[in-house]
Amino acid sequence: MNKKILMDVIGMELIALVVVAGYKLSPMLLPKADITVFPDPACNLQKANCPVTLPSGGLIELSLGARAVPLVKPFGVEVTTSGFAPERIEVDFVGVDMNMGYNRPELVQRGKGHFAGEATLPVCITGHMDWQATVLIEAGNQRIAVPYRFSTGGQE
Repeated sequence: MNKKILMDVIGMELIALVVVAGYKLSPMLLPKADITVFPDPACNLQKANCPVTLPSGGLIELSLGARAVPLVKPFGVEVTTSGFAPERIEVDFVGVDMNMGYNRPELVQRGKGHFAGEATLPVCITGHMDWQATVLIEAGNQRIAVPYRFSTGGQE
């Protein structure tokens, strides 16, 4: 009887531990944004840079170094900003229809308003894959998110 109670207590403690860990990690995995600005849906990252104007008047522009984004090969990611001073920029790559794991490189400032880094996308077994690259910017006490969509695997 005591063994059953001990196992139940251990099980409840493990559940509580998972809940606490999930709560502590949720801001990292699901970042919250104060402002979300959507780019022009006609803009195709595979063919051109995509600028977005913020409500405050600032400008954000995402550029993927390879016009045909490769899979399982590193490619450049650049974000250019003007009209405000970001402290930190990350780009979160997420598979739209399939979980492809955590993939959020932090970009390094390479000059005033210019941030650059490198990303690698995993291969999808179906060939074609729709992606969302969300630019996450911390500027002052604001978090700004700009979600861009693009596809890999033969269809642009």
